[in-house]
Amino acid sequence: MWRNGNVWIVLIGELIAGLGLWSGIIGNLEFMQEKVPSDFHKSLILASGLLAGVLMGPLAGRIIDQSKKKNVLIVSSIARVLSVLFMFVAISTGSIWWMVLFLISLQISASFYFPALQATLPLIVKEQDLLQLNGMHMNIATIARVTGTAIAGLILVYWPIQTLYMMSMIAYAGLLGFTFLLKIDETKKPKEKLAKGKSGFKEVFPMLKDNKVVLMTLLLALIPVLFIGSFNLIVINVSEIQDSSSIKGMIYAVEGISFMLGTFAVKYIGTKWKIQHILFFFVYVIGFAELLLFFADMAFITLLAFALFGFAIGCFFPTAMTIFQKQVPKAIHGRFFSFRNMMDRVSFQVVLLSTGALLDIIGLPYMAIVFAITSICLSTLFLYLLKRNRVNIQLQPEKI
Repeated sequence: MWRNGNVWIVLIGELIAGLGLWSGIIGNLEFMQEKVPSDFHKSLILASGLLAGVLMGPLAGRIIDQSKKKNVLIVSSIARVLSVLFMFVAISTGSIWWMVLFLISLQISASFYFPALQATLPLIVKEQDLLQLNGMHMNIATIARVTGTAIAGLILVYWPIQTLYMMSMIAYAGLLGFTFLLKIDETKKPKEKLAKGKSGFKEVFPMLKDNKVVLMTLLLALIPVLFIGSFNLIVINVSEIQDSSSIKGMIYAVEGISFMLGTFAVKYIGTKWKIQHILFFFVYVIGFAELLLFFADMAFITLLAFALFGFAIGCFFPTAMTIFQKQVPKAIHGRFFSFRNMMDRVSFQVVLLSTGALLDIIGLPYMAIVFAITSICLSTLFLYLLKRNRVNIQLQPEKI
């Protein structure tokens, strides 16, 4: 796999783009802290971009399946570069509405880019290398997140916020350059007639009905969204509770390092545990990590909670992604991954709005209890349904 030039192009491109992405996210948080006092209002602003991504999901999936993946990646990368221009206007005018336009344009381009990338990975490596590539790709994204947030925090000390978005634009341009270098053989078309579908997710639903393994994994993947969707708002609140700006960087670093350890550990754990045991064990760990945030005023307990969460999703997501890539027919990869991204965005919107409201009404400690109970109850419900329907989650040969 490591002799494959496409693998290096994807990983290096992800590293560069990730640095720009997280520089922009830190810039967004800084801008909102200055302009928007309410947590609920912050959540509404963030949700606006996610809503745009949801609306574009069906169209994105259809276009990805009917077009060359590389072309979709290139066009969406160009859109990401141009979207940053809105943020420069927002900073110069002090208007939050220009930031909303920035978030909308960024999420629309992401609704095309990420499903296309997920559908591309099975085309550039052999089936047996997918789990390793998924884990490594997520590791690179995490390295970019830890490094990007650290650099962004340093930049804000010495330079104006515009510097962060200049860094983002340069990074997105770098990703575009690497995307042009990809060499993907897309001459072999899948034999299924599903690829000719013209109705968004029409072909995805029968597949989910017939494939209980994919359906159950898709539902389980919603549980970490409670933590992920509220992540940035939680970080801001922890910083305010502990009256420490440095805790933000520590949280991102601890969670990121733990995530990378998880992606490496899951390959070993996978030789000892069944796939469904891995998935269910770590969603329970996520619920426990949320419960620990009741003690958000204690730095050590807070960092422990984020470390557990990072390790858990580092084990969970590469496993889940590999199941999707192998179990879902290639003919509908674009539509399926667009559908999954749309589900994530809808969930993110619900979580964002709920988080903003709960933080304003009951505060972080009691919100953490609500999230923990929700995660544990959902995990138990899905485990019961798994046993009742006698579904055995395991990796099967890739479907063409």
